[in-house]
Amino acid sequence: MKELKIACMTIGVCQTNCYFAYREGSDEVMVFDPADRGADIYRAITSKGFKIAAILLTHAHFDHIWGAQELRARSGAKLYAYEAEQPLCESAQLNVSEQAGRACTIKPNRYLKDGEIITVGDLSCEVIATPGHTAGGCCYYFKEDRKLISGDTLFLESVGRTDLPTGSMSTLVRSIQDRLWVLPDDVKVYPGHGDTTTIGFEKENNPFL
Repeated sequence: MKELKIACMTIGVCQTNCYFAYREGSDEVMVFDPADRGADIYRAITSKGFKIAAILLTHAHFDHIWGAQELRARSGAKLYAYEAEQPLCESAQLNVSEQAGRACTIKPNRYLKDGEIITVGDLSCEVIATPGHTAGGCCYYFKEDRKLISGDTLFLESVGRTDLPTGSMSTLVRSIQDRLWVLPDDVKVYPGHGDTTTIGFEKENNPFL
């Protein structure tokens, strides 16, 4: 199998990482967390000769979804989120977009289940439910490639905030310890903000865990 590449665009007022994943030699990409300016994301990706085949949300806070509707409309790709995130997707108050001054809701084409495998072309990743930052927060794991899109669950030497609607620190810590620490230490982690890290490094160095 050809190498999985993950590229990043850092976008918006919260400097959110929008990732797109593809296999070397393929023109199909999965986009994760279109943070804002969906038209710009679309142009940046398609100008490289890629086709957007799926859009996946790690959670539905405003700074991860503001560009989702426009990107979906331009690309024709389906949009996915973990099923427990439906309340935030569909409430501008819960996803904090109303308070941020630009109310936004999003209705995914389909809600996903924990453990579900999403396959598009030669790309496959697993949904890992990691509630805590939000009730429906999740990560996406490319098992064979040992790469994890972690959203705002796990950061370099930090974790996601839990003081917003549906957040819970005790739930977040439990999610990371039960669902992410079981992954191999060399899994590379691509967080929603900041730099990449690895599971092994965070086990040894994350002061919140």
